[in-house]
Amino acid sequence: MNKIYHLATCDTCRKILKEVQAVEKGVKLQDIKTEKITPAQLDEMKKMAGSYEALFSRRSLQYKARGLAGKELTEADYRDLILEEYTFLKRPVAIIGKQIFAGNDKKTVEALKNAL
Repeated sequence: MNKIYHLATCDTCRKILKEVQAVEKGVKLQDIKTEKITPAQLDEMKKMAGSYEALFSRRSLQYKARGLAGKELTEADYRDLILEEYTFLKRPVAIIGKQIFAGNDKKTVEALKNAL
């Protein structure tokens, strides 16, 4: 199943969804603000990405607000933080077949576009 976890209020996510033509290609979308990520979904993403840290966004406003920048975080910390606060998930996260694409850098978006 092809699925993209995104934030509907995020301009970057909307731009990427449009660019890769996710809706037109029948990709299932999940707005992580209105439909929270389940622990099982996050664990599946981790299996594909290799670590929770790979799915963690240090750009989240909560990262600085909570003073996490100077702290040594474990995999369990990353998991708990992402489940607790949706903005800690690097966005968008796309699962296309057996591949995962996390984040919005140019290479990732280009690879996602090619996979679709």
